[in-house]
Formats: sequence, C-alpha cells, structure tokens
Amino acid sequence: MKYISKVALVTSALLATASVANADQFIRMVSGPSGGSWYPLGAKIMQVMQSEIKGVATSNTSGGGISNVMSVDGGDAEFGFTYAHTVANGYNGKGKFKKAHTNVRYFATLYPAAFQVAVRADSKIKSFEDMKSVNISPGKPKWTGTAFCESILKDYGYDFNTIKSNGGVVHMVSYKESVALMKDGQADVFMGATSVPQASFIELENSPGIRFIGLPKYRIDRIIKNNPGYIYGKIPASAYKSLDKDIPTLGIVTSAIVHKDLSDELVYKMTKVFWENHPAFVKVKSVWKKVLLKEAVNGAAIPVHPGAAKYYKEQGVM
Repeated sequence: MKYISKVALVTSALLATASVANADQFIRMVSGPSGGSWYPLGAKIMQVMQSEIKGVATSNTSGGGISNVMSVDGGDAEFGFTYAHTVANGYNGKGKFKKAHTNVRYFATLYPAAFQVAVRADSKIKSFEDMKSVNISPGKPKWTGTAFCESILKDYGYDFNTIKSNGGVVHMVSYKESVALMKDGQADVFMGATSVPQASFIELENSPGIRFIGLPKYRIDRIIKNNPGYIYGKIPASAYKSLDKDIPTLGIVTSAIVHKDLSDELVYKMTKVFWENHPAFVKVKSVWKKVLLKEAVNGAAIPVHPGAAKYYKEQGVM
C-alpha cells in the first residue's frame, strides 16, 4: 500500500511538472499575506485559470498592495491584487512610489476594504494619540496598511521613528506573525488594510480579546484630503461580535491588475474565466459577494487592459 501511495504521489508530481513544462504562458500572481483574504482567493483564481485556459500554468505568492504594483510592473508577476488608489499612485509615480510604474494595466475592481486597528481588550490605549511609545504591528514595509498607518501617524504629528525613540517597537511582519505577537503580549496594536470581517482579527477577538480603535471624522476628512485615493470607510457593528457600534476609519477599494504585455487574447480569456467563475470564489471568501461585474471598472484611474476592455464592452460595462 505504501509503495502504491508513493507511486501515486510521484506520478501526480510528474504530471504537474509536465503540465507546467508544456505551458505556453505562465501567469504568476502576487496576492496577499497568509491569514488575509487575498492569498486564498489568489490561489483559487490561479487554480481556475490554469484549469480553464488551455496552455496556461499559474502560481500564487504572497505580497502587498504597494509591492504587488512593483512586481507586476517589473515583470516578476503577470497578475496581482492591489488597491485602486495604490495602482494610481504607482502608475503616476506618486505617494510611496519613487518613479512611474507604467507597465501595469487595470483588470478589475473587486470589493471595498477598511483599515482596521485593534488593541487587547484590557489595553489602556484609546486612540492613536496613545501609541507614541508602544509596540505596534502595522504590516510589512510595502503593504498598503503600513502606508495607511504612516499617513495617520503623520496627522497626529509623529512617525515610526518617534515610537522607536520613545522605547516602542514597530513590528513590520505578516498578519500571522502579528497575531502571535499580540497573543504573546509583544505587540500592543495590530493593524491591517483588508476585508471586513477578517480572520486574524476574529482569531484575536476569540483570544485574548480585542477592542477596535477608530478615527474621529475631522481626522479622516483631513487625511483623505491630504492623500488622494483614500476613501471613507467603516467597520460595521455586525462584522465582529465585540462591536456594538460602527467604527469609522479609512477605506479602500481592492483591485486586480495585469502586465501590459500580456496578449489581448489571453487577458480576454482571463477576464471571461474570472467573471464566469464568480460562485467558486464566493465559496473561498464570502466578501466576494460584493464583487460585481457592473462595477468592474469603477475607480479605474489607469488604462484598462485592451483584452479586459473587450470583454467589458461585450457585457455592457464599458
């Protein structure tokens, strides 16, 4: 039996390798961190595309909103998740981008996300004003959530260096690592720009227990004014069992992008498969119910790839 199992495993591996070796086109995706919504969704999307588009082999790796724009632009990936304002900044060389990344093209508008901030339930931290000397975990350096955090701290008159000089720590790690730090008491604040609700926050809500921190409206107004592309967001009371009211915060719109050099024919097929398999992606994350074809190009501030545009015109979206 063990011999048969080993043969089966070897045969399966050889078949997978052969499939990749015989592929005419690779589609490498950069999605999101383990523990977030992007990674499992990206894995499923790539699986479906490889299954339904002849001659295609796919892969999915972790990433972040800012770094994904850089990866697709630089040719290290063909497909990626990001945010509408992030890719607009990347294309125009603004914000966190030191140069224009003009090799990216818009593929689709997905679902809204929010910047979520939580402390332990028994924490004395009530607002960002109280975070000048504590241990925070805002995300990795080129993640959109980290950029959100920096924008907020700037409005409060300090930055990461202030926290460090005051004896605090800025943990630039993944969601999974952030959860572990929060549970161990090594992080006082966990932040993430992601879908609502989100698994990492649910896990921390169950143990050790958390309390969400929002932003005053006048702060949100000013931050949005100073950061084009940011939008108003909220964590609805219905999202987490510990909430009894909505939490006002910053919002964003999740988007998908592709490299401009992918053929129009291939991107047309990718777009068609992407939308025709909507129910399969809903099974992975229920937030996908908010992904609507009629809104596929809403918020697109860079050119839509011609292959995707062809499909959208056929569907009456453009």
